Amino acid sequence: MATKENKKMTDYDMEQLIGQVLRLGVLISGTVAIIGGIWYLFQKGSGTPHYTTFNGEPAGYTSLTGIFKGLATGSASEIIQLGVVILIATPIVRIFFSLASFVIERDRLYVIITSIVLLIILFSMFSGLH
Repeated sequence: MATKENKKMTDYDMEQLIGQVLRLGVLISGTVAIIGGIWYLFQKGSGTPHYTTFNGEPAGYTSLTGIFKGLATGSASEIIQLGVVILIATPIVRIFFSLASFVIERDRLYVIITSIVLLIILFSMFSGLH
């Protein structure tokens, strides 16, 4: 008769999970950006660029709400931007997983260090918003 053992997650298991998160984040962001690039070619690929005038990026590219509004309209540029946002978010998610791992291990020093790193990253990302 086989009994089920309570399997505790080891350091190796957590490292594998964090590695999978990083791989999956890069694959998803790359896929989204490629889909956006293909869609961009379908939308604007036949146009002739005007190199005589400089047109800056619209405000929609500088905020998450602008990106999501553009996604609702099916804008290819915002799909590409979403891929970039996912790529930027991937290491931050990795830090969350590392923090959870250290909490599970009850390693207070690394919980504190990882929390400080996470807070610095989040503060630097959101402190510039008005």
